[in-house]
Amino acid sequence: MEQASPDSERLLQPATLEPLGHPDAELESVVGEEAEGAREDGSGDGKMTENNFWLKKIEISVSEAEKRTGRNAMNMQETYTAYLIETRSVEHIDGQSVLTDSLWRRYSEFELLRNYLLVYYPHIVVPPLPEKRAEFVWHKLSADNMDPDFVERRRIGLENFLLRVASHPILCRDRIFYLFLTQEGNWKETVNETGFQLKADSRLKALNATFRVKNPDKRFTELKHYSDELQSVISHLLRVRARVADRLYGVYKVHGNYGRVFSEWSAIEKEMGDGLQSAGHHMDVYASSIDDILEDEEHYADQLKEYLFYAEALRAKQFSGRLSSLEKWAVCRKHELMQYDLEMAAQDLASKKQQCEELATGTVRTFSLKGMTTKLFGQETPEQREARIKVLEEQINEGEQQLKSKNLEGREFVKNAWADIERFKEQKNRDLKEALISYAVMQISMCKKRIC
Repeated sequence: MEQASPDSERLLQPATLEPLGHPDAELESVVGEEAEGAREDGSGDGKMTENNFWLKKIEISVSEAEKRTGRNAMNMQETYTAYLIETRSVEHIDGQSVLTDSLWRRYSEFELLRNYLLVYYPHIVVPPLPEKRAEFVWHKLSADNMDPDFVERRRIGLENFLLRVASHPILCRDRIFYLFLTQEGNWKETVNETGFQLKADSRLKALNATFRVKNPDKRFTELKHYSDELQSVISHLLRVRARVADRLYGVYKVHGNYGRVFSEWSAIEKEMGDGLQSAGHHMDVYASSIDDILEDEEHYADQLKEYLFYAEALRAKQFSGRLSSLEKWAVCRKHELMQYDLEMAAQDLASKKQQCEELATGTVRTFSLKGMTTKLFGQETPEQREARIKVLEEQINEGEQQLKSKNLEGREFVKNAWADIERFKEQKNRDLKEALISYAVMQISMCKKRIC
């Protein structure tokens, strides 16, 4: 088959990209430019205007969790947890302070918000939600999603999710996110009116398909491999930590038995009684101290889990059954699909150009059903051939425009996506460094207490 024309081959090539970790100056400025654009263009879909909420300084908190019962869509009674979201202005606007907004949201509504953000911002690494059910548990922790300790940890995770979105230079100006914090009634209807679900459904079949890109972008390939490694390392670390917590908990609680024995022994020893009583008390304190230690450790484990889920969001690899179908809108997967569409458009254009050339010259270069039909039933009339050539030329012109459009769209996606990935990498390095240092300091402090 004839190769694609030089123009189509050039369009197939991805934009010139720097190696991982070395973005050019243009990429470094994209996030700032987009944020500025959102600020200037208040009329865009889903964006807030200059005088609206996001240009004010506010505080966001998920302050309470409450167990409730109600009926679901199937009219069956269910028990669920609702979370109280509070927003408060810390500035005075036009001499008046904005009153605190407070409303209750279910976890499923947080999921709906994130699904919407995934669809409308495919080039952004959307912050993950905390786990819906406990993972990497050790024996003292409950896997029940209604357990008070788990609900409290999830409350903290949901607050962190909102703060992540609110601190993002683009997501923070989204109108649906603003209404999530301020409009309790009819919020779901407002989200559905955006048509995001229809947009998602139209692409999910393609995203679920198996395909191979001929010219993958090296940076996104390296990012997928890094995400796999990050996911593997963090999950292994969390498993080891759970096993260590089990053993450590057992060792500490054994000392509680020593405390009881020493206390009973002190009752029959006159001269040694006070010393034995004191030893028993210290053993009891030592045994009970593990509860606070492991509770603090669980906080650091949750921070690691956030980046475990971030890794999933980057490359959309199934892990522990967490990912929904919409999670496949991850940045790497979306880029692969766009590149595949580009390559298929170029291949279709090359095929049409070959057909047009064969009709014009009367030379068939490859086997085809049309060529076999011609041999069996004779040549087409000149009028028929001219009509087919005219149709093909129109399709070629249309295909060239589509190829150009897809190439420009792909280049813009790569530029914006990589700018957000660079922002995410800086955030990840900062957060994980802080978490691991704090964890090490906590362990040192714990060891010092043992020595004392």
